Amino acid sequence: MNFYIVIPAHNEETVIQRTLESLVAQTLPAKQIVVVNDHSTDKTPSIVETFAAKHHNIKLVNTRSSDKHIPGAKIINAFYKGYDTLDKHYDVICKFDADLIFPKNYLEQLAFHFNQNERLGMVAGFCYIKKDNNWVLENLTRKDHIRGALKAYRKACFLDIGKLKPSMGWDTVDELLAKYYDWELLTDESLHVKHLKPTGISYNKASKYLQGEAMYKMRYGFYITLISAIKLAYKKRSFALFKDYMLGYFRGKRHNLEQLVTEDQGRFIRQLRWKGMLGKLK
Repeated sequence: MNFYIVIPAHNEETVIQRTLESLVAQTLPAKQIVVVNDHSTDKTPSIVETFAAKHHNIKLVNTRSSDKHIPGAKIINAFYKGYDTLDKHYDVICKFDADLIFPKNYLEQLAFHFNQNERLGMVAGFCYIKKDNNWVLENLTRKDHIRGALKAYRKACFLDIGKLKPSMGWDTVDELLAKYYDWELLTDESLHVKHLKPTGISYNKASKYLQGEAMYKMRYGFYITLISAIKLAYKKRSFALFKDYMLGYFRGKRHNLEQLVTEDQGRFIRQLRWKGMLGKLK
């Protein structure tokens, strides 16, 4: 299978070398790896250029947006800067973060899963973070969710869902839309990916309402948003986050923000969410 990988990167000089080393060591090499240097002020571009000089499948794309790390639009806009430089001969398109260390068989195992099931639209391993000199499963991990750090899409699924949405919540709505179009998702517990910078570590204060706004834009409705906000805040041990999520939801409603999904897709998403919640209660 032809794997094309796009890696948005902003000031990643301490980690991106290890990411690229793990990708060039894959038992199934990626056909193309594009690193999008988004307004870095450190040595990120020079590190990538060193790899590109040695490996024909790696290239650097430079873009300039902002030096602020606001989740959602920034990272997806950077992704598209890389994606738009690629041809369309891929079988699988990946959006990877620049702070991951992949096991050597990672892409080979993804290809195995895709080849085993023609309705498999997305697949990934699990992220592990370093804690007290041990690599432990990242606490946001769920078996039924693929982390935004390591997305891999079958081409037909990627096109069906309308590619990626430049908004907070892009890494949830992609899965919901995949299910809407009858694609399956898979997480492989045997694939341990080392995540060098835990999710959210550099999020800007201006982003605090974006999660709640995303719930509005995904047409969750009030009650699903309320339950989701409670669960997320509890996982992160922060009542302030619950307040921010709910304020974000009402801000989205008040400003009538553009929705990420159609009304029909929204009904499907609410039914899917209620089914999942009620299933866990049983």
